[in-house]
Amino acid sequence: MSLTKSISKRIQKMPKGRPFLGSLLAQCDNRASVNKALSRLVKAGVLERVVRGVYMRPKASKYAGQVRASPVAVIKLMAKANGESLQIHGAEAVRFMGLSTQMQVLATFYTSGTTRQIHIGNTTVRLQHASKDRFQHIETRVGLALTALHYIGEEALSMEIVSRIQKTLSKDEFKSLQTCQMPEWMKTALDLSSP
Repeated sequence: MSLTKSISKRIQKMPKGRPFLGSLLAQCDNRASVNKALSRLVKAGVLERVVRGVYMRPKASKYAGQVRASPVAVIKLMAKANGESLQIHGAEAVRFMGLSTQMQVLATFYTSGTTRQIHIGNTTVRLQHASKDRFQHIETRVGLALTALHYIGEEALSMEIVSRIQKTLSKDEFKSLQTCQMPEWMKTALDLSSP
């Protein structure tokens, strides 16, 4: 069986519309041969190349036509492959915490890697390098609150904002937030709001 047919058979088990890393197929043969086989499958319409190194089985919707890969899913895959941590950007965290209604024009995430922009179809996602203290409690409400507090900053932080954040968290989550590594001004504001 040719490498292209072997890879085609393997990817038939993958869900349509869900991105995956081409490197997952590296054990099939050497990297160059796998890349050529993937290129052939893209030309044949069996696969769609989302961005360099990321592919998906095409998926069509009777309402929307061709379904595009989720930019967030693609970014998470790429970050995982590069050994990077990702955290929601402070502007989004503030919105999710109900402290703002403004939406980002350019989807942005904090990354432990380099600052860069990635184009996924018609969408551009910005990855902004941040210090390691921004990656505490990733993908939790505690991490979201911490990111929001960093974004708000010392000058704009008020007891009203701290109180609103506290109301969105459980008691245990708020205690976890208080034990995070953070600047002294933030720790003081959180400690003052404790009962």
